[in-house]
Amino acid sequence: MAFVGEEKDEFVTSLATMALFDGGADITADQISTLIAATNNTVQPYWPSMFAATLANDCGKIIFARGGGAAPAPVAAAAAAADAGDAAEAAPAAKPVEEEVDALEGGMDMFGGGGSDY
Repeated sequence: MAFVGEEKDEFVTSLATMALFDGGADITADQISTLIAATNNTVQPYWPSMFAATLANDCGKIIFARGGGAAPAPVAAAAAAADAGDAAEAAPAAKPVEEEVDALEGGMDMFGGGGSDY
């Protein structure tokens, strides 16, 4: 996929910003511009300052730490597990009933025949 124009500028700036975040460096317009220049790329001058302003005040940590829409699920699952653990302590657990099932029960093979093809 070839990026051109504004798409390229945004992509290059995004990658520089993520590299700075992963490296633990401060995300400032100067740092982003320096990294972009070090990679022999050029972008419109407003991109680094726009990204730096967007990610100021620890907002970048929140954005990068979330990793998508699925991040809150483990927290909710942990809370549900804790609640379930409290409920399990209150009432004794019932033993699950296990049934043995034959894979060819009913005389069928994988092609729908009677199982005696040979």
